[in-house]
Amino acid sequence: MIKILANDGIHDKGRKILQDAGFEVDTNHISQDDLSKSLNNYDVLLVRSATKVRESLIDKCPNLKMIIRGGVGLDNIDVEYAKKKGVLVFNTPSASTQSVAELVFAHLFSLARSLYESNAIMPEQGDSLFKALKKSSGSKGFELQGKTMGIYGAGRIGRETAKKAIALGMNVVFYNINPIEGTIEMNFDKRLKMNSLNFSFSTVTLNEFFQQADIISLHIPAADQPVIGAKEISKMKDGVILINCARGGIVNEKDLCIALKSGKVAYAGIDVFDKEPPEDMSILQCKNVSLSPHIGGSTKEAQARIGLEIAERIISHFS
Repeated sequence: MIKILANDGIHDKGRKILQDAGFEVDTNHISQDDLSKSLNNYDVLLVRSATKVRESLIDKCPNLKMIIRGGVGLDNIDVEYAKKKGVLVFNTPSASTQSVAELVFAHLFSLARSLYESNAIMPEQGDSLFKALKKSSGSKGFELQGKTMGIYGAGRIGRETAKKAIALGMNVVFYNINPIEGTIEMNFDKRLKMNSLNFSFSTVTLNEFFQQADIISLHIPAADQPVIGAKEISKMKDGVILINCARGGIVNEKDLCIALKSGKVAYAGIDVFDKEPPEDMSILQCKNVSLSPHIGGSTKEAQARIGLEIAERIISHFS
């Protein structure tokens, strides 16, 4: 019997499909330190972002046949080394696209109407500070319609984010490290007479991107060093809004804090951090920041899609 360790969990739908197909699925989490002692008892390892699968761990588990990461990216797995050792590696890049794109706008709406601030203060001081909060939030509030949304990275999630921006009446500009042209396909309720609409786009240079974007949303893989730091921020519009629901480490958190304090960056929405949990509390305590604990793909729907895709891959390979 093929044994599967879902070390960072798997949706019940995916687990049931695998078990019904005759696979043994263990959902008990094994700590990173103890993983090398137990992993050789399994044929397949399922991870998300918490579990790291490096060369030393792969070397200690010669019986391992497959590693699947539930989500986008493979930066927590030494992919090439695993393949060299004959271990198949997959991820589920499209399953969480919708969820991450929606989280971008959850942060944006929170920032636009000061919900992050109201939600923090009102439970304790909503009675005494009600009028002050109303005045403060009202004076800072802004609409998204008419603003220019800069999408840094024109992949699946970047394009899905662009769809939502277009639907809100925003202008959209793309930057991609490799210049490309593409199409954004908008799909609507089938009951509408016009149920689809296409928009063509081409990427601009990085300087043009920074000069045009009122709001910048990052949608790129992990990098060895920050992609956004003081130099890049200096080229952005004064009062820009920066959203990172992509990968921790691609934004220099210290430089972002300085820019937030100076007002160069007016607001930031952050779902991912350089270290998780964050070791430096500065970024968590900056003003005008909407925060979430790396939940981009953590919706019921996304987790179900991830579980189903994982099950399909495993069954297809071993059948």
